[in-house]
Amino acid sequence: MSQPLEGKVALVAGATRGAGRGIAVELGAAGATVYVTGRSTRARRSEYDRPETVEDTADLVTAACGHGIAVPTDHLDSTQVRTLVVRVADEQGRLDVLVNDIWGGEKLFEWDSPVWEHDLDNGLRLLRLAIDTHAITNHHALPLLLRRPGGLVVEMTDGTDAYNRENYRVSFFYDLAKTSVIRMAFALGHELGPRGATAVALTPGWLRSEMMLDTFGVREDNWRDALDRVPHFAISETPHYVGRAVAALAADLDVARWNGQSLDSGSLARTYGFTDLDGSRPDAWRYLVEVQDADKPADTTGYR
Repeated sequence: MSQPLEGKVALVAGATRGAGRGIAVELGAAGATVYVTGRSTRARRSEYDRPETVEDTADLVTAACGHGIAVPTDHLDSTQVRTLVVRVADEQGRLDVLVNDIWGGEKLFEWDSPVWEHDLDNGLRLLRLAIDTHAITNHHALPLLLRRPGGLVVEMTDGTDAYNRENYRVSFFYDLAKTSVIRMAFALGHELGPRGATAVALTPGWLRSEMMLDTFGVREDNWRDALDRVPHFAISETPHYVGRAVAALAADLDVARWNGQSLDSGSLARTYGFTDLDGSRPDAWRYLVEVQDADKPADTTGYR
């Protein structure tokens, strides 16, 4: 098996579940040493109260032929993040890939609730989890990443710059959070590019995360059973798909061509030639515009 990232060191911040877990595993499959962080551990769950843990993710990375290292971390705590980065520096002496996938806001936003009706404490905490965590992690981790040329920072979000610019996303707080992360990548591109590193914003499509599958009452092996109730779920993708997007970016010697840009898993699959686990190439954001948002019947022909 080709392992283009052998010898590389990655930190996936927010890797307990969902996209973060898929990214960590695929970086491991490409041969990287991957530090994975999150608040849910085998000893203590976060407020999500879900079974996935950072230790489980690390084991999956190792099983994929990488080296997974779990470091429980609250990325709102600057001291914890600084300690994490010092550990990576002491143990590896380098950081080649930083993925900021910290989120934690699924239980905090209210669909189509205007700002004056939305719970204010929940909205402000959502912003802290989505924005402050990324800023804190970048502050501490980027000096290590910049020790060697060619480093990559991936800011994970929901939606492309083009889609979010034209569409209201869920609520004031959610919209602000996801758009802000895209702008982070743009700003980081200006700061990192002249110093030999690359920053991008990246979004998956409709993600079949553990929480999404639970919401629809299905598993990964029977996810299509949800299509009777949610037909457009047919365009969905596994977390491994966006994971393969990150692995492809990390292995690209010309990754600087993407600096500061907003990217998505579907368009990168066309560029790099990778597929989802089932061999398909879902193109979710084009599908959303041309089919779902256009009120057409669900039909993924030509979109996966």
